[in-house]
Amino acid sequence: MRDLFLIGFLFSLFGMGLRRPFLMVLVYIYIDIVSPQRLTYYLLNAVPISLIAVVAALGGWLFADDKRDSRFTARQGAILLLLIYCAMTTYFGADFPVEAKDKWDWVWKALAFAVFLPLTLRTRLRIESLLLFMILSLASIVIVGGIKTLFSGGGYGELNLMVNNNTGLYEGSIISAVAVAAIPVILWLMKHGTVFPADWRVRAFGFGLIFACLLIPVGTSARTGLLCIGLLAVLMLRDVKRRLLYIGALAAAGVAVVPLLPASYTQRMNTIRTYQGDESASTRLAVWRWTLDYVSSNPFGGGFNAYLQNSLRYDITTVQGSAHDSKVEQKVTTDHARAYHSSYFEMLGEQGWPGLFLWLGINIAGLLRMESLRRRYRQPDDPLHWGGQLAGALQHAHMIYLLGGAFVGIAFNPFLYQLMAAQIGLDTYLARRTREGRQKAAVGRQPLRAGLTISAPSA
Repeated sequence: MRDLFLIGFLFSLFGMGLRRPFLMVLVYIYIDIVSPQRLTYYLLNAVPISLIAVVAALGGWLFADDKRDSRFTARQGAILLLLIYCAMTTYFGADFPVEAKDKWDWVWKALAFAVFLPLTLRTRLRIESLLLFMILSLASIVIVGGIKTLFSGGGYGELNLMVNNNTGLYEGSIISAVAVAAIPVILWLMKHGTVFPADWRVRAFGFGLIFACLLIPVGTSARTGLLCIGLLAVLMLRDVKRRLLYIGALAAAGVAVVPLLPASYTQRMNTIRTYQGDESASTRLAVWRWTLDYVSSNPFGGGFNAYLQNSLRYDITTVQGSAHDSKVEQKVTTDHARAYHSSYFEMLGEQGWPGLFLWLGINIAGLLRMESLRRRYRQPDDPLHWGGQLAGALQHAHMIYLLGGAFVGIAFNPFLYQLMAAQIGLDTYLARRTREGRQKAAVGRQPLRAGLTISAPSA
């Protein structure tokens, strides 16, 4: 039954895309986030629906879309440069050529689509529709995870998000970071959305979805999610009017919620303070040290999946007993081929210092541009105030994502580049609207041509 529903839903989207070509772009967004081919048992597994969608999206833009307002920006050029650089490290400098091409097969699609996507975002409706599809597609995963958390409590590596393999957004730490990062955008859609105008139904669904997003870190027991929630709480201080009341409400909510949390979650969160005794945290530190040593002799990185060659040796310290009668034990552990567990070290180990600096430049430029737009359109009486508010939401989402990326390898996850595309589209749209407003104002102030007079009105 689920297979038939997914197939019917996809066919309906493709059918509507024949009449409105931009919908093909949104179809690809849905496929990229939800991966319906991984949720079905037959038919969709054998059909390259992702390829069909991207070809339809590109063809619709080339042959049927209005391209007068499309602009190619510096950030798109930087993403294209990153794409070219990754191709070079894959085909000419990879330590593991076969394994590198496996990752390259999906990375280049994410980067190439990020270069193309802003060209289609010519209107507010399209920008909002992109964000709406991103959030609703993510909701199909988050709501399932939230419901299962409420009924089972979840657990590290135990929350089943509709698929059996931990890849993409279905991996616990990744979905925890992305779910929390989506909350600022959800709040903006609840307040400023026009596709579904704000009313009690939109607010009810929005608050329910936010609650599900906050449940995901609990259900996955991902420490990354807890840190992202902390950053979200701090960032929201920028927009709330009564900050002392907000801080008091947060404190009260924390006191009320902690006793209700599953024991498995609180035990895992306690390992943040005692990371020396946690094998996962110790492995991360060991991998990061290995990466720094590796790039000291390989400054251009080792290509995708270069971590496969690492060999680690680290100590795990555990304390048993009470404070007055404790026993400290140290155990030497060895491991190899452990992933980076960090977007920053992922970029450094695979693409070297040039790739890391280029990637950081792309992200930092986006944060700075969103801050500039947020400040420029901050006045409530500005007709483009909604754009300033959206810039702030996209900036906050981006910052939360980057914090989560410090502890999980999501440097090339397509969700990040879709977020960047929305930023670029918003930036170019607001710039055009501002320029048009100035031109209209200038026309209104033009002096009368010589020889023309204005007669007085008759009595």
